[in-house]
Amino acid sequence: MSLSHLPDSARLWVFGTSRPLETHEEARLLEEVDGFLEGWKAHGHPLAAAKEWRYGRFLLVAVDERVTPPSGCSIDALVRRLRQLESELSVELVGSAPVWFREGGTDGPPRRVSRVEFKEAVADGRVTDETVVFDLAITRLGDLRAGRWELSAGESWHRTYLE
Repeated sequence: MSLSHLPDSARLWVFGTSRPLETHEEARLLEEVDGFLEGWKAHGHPLAAAKEWRYGRFLLVAVDERVTPPSGCSIDALVRRLRQLESELSVELVGSAPVWFREGGTDGPPRRVSRVEFKEAVADGRVTDETVVFDLAITRLGDLRAGRWELSAGESWHRTYLE
């Protein structure tokens, strides 16, 4: 199933890789996630879930809560599987501390930096209120579709670094 088959109300998680993946690593990650999602359940009930891979760096996973809402245990199972894949692929996927932005304009590659590095990029003018940033904290597929995932720093929580 693709994200296009899920409603705007679907619960969404966005994970970014700490580095670009090699072609074989990307294929392995997506194959493993597909396998996990096929058997993903909450209290014995299958979850209507889908994933998407964007820009070679972001794994998006969504669940239609109208069918079966994910439980805390099922969400933990997803995170646990992703942590296993982190270890197997030597890449970080799960973590909320990094800041993501497009380097070099609206079509630039996604860049992952620490919050300190982001502050430094603001201070030296490499990041402005027009810089495209990614908000990995969005929780609904409708937010993604409405453009609240990829937006200017001045329109996001990132603006606190610009003040």
